[in-house]
Amino acid sequence: MATVMITGATDGLGRGLAHALAQGEHTLLLHGRDPERGHALAAELGARFYRADLASLAQVRSMADEILSTEDRVDVLVNNAGIGSTLPGDGERMESQDGYELRFAVNYLAGFLLTHLLAPLLVSPARVVNVSSAGQSAIDFDDVMLKRNYNGTRAYCQSKLAQIMFTFDLADRCGQTGVSATCLHPATYMPTKMVLHAQRSPASTLEQGVQATLRLISGTSAEEVNGRYFNGTAESRADAQAYDADARARLRALSEELTGLR
Repeated sequence: MATVMITGATDGLGRGLAHALAQGEHTLLLHGRDPERGHALAAELGARFYRADLASLAQVRSMADEILSTEDRVDVLVNNAGIGSTLPGDGERMESQDGYELRFAVNYLAGFLLTHLLAPLLVSPARVVNVSSAGQSAIDFDDVMLKRNYNGTRAYCQSKLAQIMFTFDLADRCGQTGVSATCLHPATYMPTKMVLHAQRSPASTLEQGVQATLRLISGTSAEEVNGRYFNGTAESRADAQAYDADARARLRALSEELTGLR
């Protein structure tokens, strides 16, 4: 019986994953920001709920401490939680509680920190699955927080490429330990809250995204998916910056500094 942790489990893809995994023999750890919705879902599925606002690194740390003190292992960590290009803020630049550009903080830094903090529970053959996007934008290391010429779509796409770069870096560094890391664009414009708020017409079903993500959780061997990026169920090519080892090292150093891991 695998223990699976899903961030952003109370809505959209995360909720769909939770319902799908509840049909099997899994222990589910569900994260969300809203305690009422989170506890209700956990009660419905026989899961355990952990609360944190990912716009606060202090809350990420507090949640990780709670998980470390309660659980004895995490076999799969699905970093799914995220915000879109227009929700919240309607495209205006916003900052996290730590003063970082909000989309970079929530979509990327929170998962980066949580993964490292939960490392003691991620024991071979554990997996880290990062839910990214086909929408990717190279990181400008001279303006990572996008203080110049801010654009919500660029902010979102930059945060999603950062997730992929983190995945590749993690796969390279953890391969010897038996812990694998993979990432995917689950499906295009699923009918989720962030897609609908951005006034995009759904092009895929939520079930397509759920099935693509489930495949990386348990439907393939770790060797088949480690250090790879998938578009749906097909292996694909990410933005060129993801394959630049120097850029990945630079992002890792910056992320360690911003999250206090250094």
